[in-house]
Amino acid sequence: MPLDQSRLNRFQQILADAGIDAYFACTPVSMGYLSGFFEDPHERMMMIAFRPGGDPAMIAPSLSATHAAHTGISDIRTWSDGEDPAEVFASLASDWNLKTGVIGVDDEMPASFLVPMQATLPAALFKAAGNQMAQLRKVKDESELDAMRRAAKIADRALAEAIGMIASGVSERNVADTLFDAMRSKGGNPTFAIVAVGANGAEPHHLSGDDRIKAGDMVVMDWGCEIDRYQSDMTRTLACGNATDEAKLVYRTVYKAQAEARAAIRPGVPAEDIDAAAREVITDSGYGEYFIHRTGHGIGMVGHEPPHIVAGNAEPIVVGQCFSVEPGIYLPGKFGVRIENIVAVTEDGHESFNEEPSEELIEIVS
Repeated sequence: MPLDQSRLNRFQQILADAGIDAYFACTPVSMGYLSGFFEDPHERMMMIAFRPGGDPAMIAPSLSATHAAHTGISDIRTWSDGEDPAEVFASLASDWNLKTGVIGVDDEMPASFLVPMQATLPAALFKAAGNQMAQLRKVKDESELDAMRRAAKIADRALAEAIGMIASGVSERNVADTLFDAMRSKGGNPTFAIVAVGANGAEPHHLSGDDRIKAGDMVVMDWGCEIDRYQSDMTRTLACGNATDEAKLVYRTVYKAQAEARAAIRPGVPAEDIDAAAREVITDSGYGEYFIHRTGHGIGMVGHEPPHIVAGNAEPIVVGQCFSVEPGIYLPGKFGVRIENIVAVTEDGHESFNEEPSEELIEIVS
């Protein structure tokens, strides 16, 4: 895909409004969203430079020059192994008169890129400008929404196969592998799968291992894949065998919190109000201290991106934004419960990309 002129024009206006003289994009997503160039730079300096007016330029190692040419960028400056790429940057900075400029960079730019750039332009002001890139990507068009719907449906369909694995003696890794295999077999590119059993479920980002399911355990599963570079992400919690009354109560509380958060979604609502809707339910139920993360995160080409559905974020949500709604309760030493759907903001509320979670805790009894 060559340089997207419409996206470029919008980004140039964003840069102008922010007073940024040049922006250096280096991640596959930020370069690819604008140019179709999704190559990972790894350790070699590779960047696409944008400015409020004029054509972009690119710095690329020679081994990527042929691929870079497909972007349609006419100003591609290459360097070879054994040469100093900072000298190529210095030439571009001189041509663009950036000696005392305001320079934005991807938040994820490696220090091995940024430090030589700063040394080359000691009088320039360098800024982490990921918010400007996020602003460009925050509203999804219909083709992006369609890719995310398809990725979500694949994740939905993988759930049935994972449920079929839930039994006493089966390891977390076994279930995670089943989710990976199911997503791949259905045409998705699996990106992650977290399976946490029993007390491990109280760790929201548990690393799945060889712990085995026991009768009565709660099982938290969080997984996703990508289609055409767009992500899915969902979480479901169920029980192996008969669950305790406490587990059932916690599950119903989280279910209600998710429902209330989703009911608050509509254009113009501050992101923090959605978080507050979920948090109020959990706090009123006496579990407030055990809801230890934000209610949601944006998603698109990146699994976690703005908008952050969290207290303190007063930015109004807008039509076309996509984010997770995933309240949770985590009881250390006992279990955790989380329910997550990905939603898109619509004119009259929201669309859920995922199938609806069960209102009552599902108990898998063999």
